[in-house]
Amino acid sequence: MPKKISYTATASAKGGREGQVRSDDGILDEKLAVLVQMGRPGGTLTNPEQLFVAAYAACFEGAVRLIARTTNVAIGPDSRVTANVGVGVREKGGFELAVTLEVFLDGVDEEIQWLLAQKAHEEICPCSHTTRGNVEVTIKAA
Repeated sequence: MPKKISYTATASAKGGREGQVRSDDGILDEKLAVLVQMGRPGGTLTNPEQLFVAAYAACFEGAVRLIARTTNVAIGPDSRVTANVGVGVREKGGFELAVTLEVFLDGVDEEIQWLLAQKAHEEICPCSHTTRGNVEVTIKAA
């Protein structure tokens, strides 16, 4: 538990994977659909995995940028993190996730990219702290 909570995000879901999610301020307000790959009709709506992977990508890139800044590593304007999340059946039943984070830091050597990403994963990113020990996370330098 953090020593001090700086911000609390609040959202509600109604109808599960085929329902709707909405943040308390209404900024996030999305209808959901279960994917064709999961045996449902799918469609042009988002799903929980897309919401999770977008949040993780943004959070992780922010952590990598912080590490770069504090270690005086200049990164170019085309830097980005692409996150991939897979969902599949667990051996014990139910479902689980697997995440791959692809880090590209414009103008930075691949080995340095990987080192900065590892440091961000181990020390800074709250999504990484949350998933550690629960979700397999693979980090790649692009």
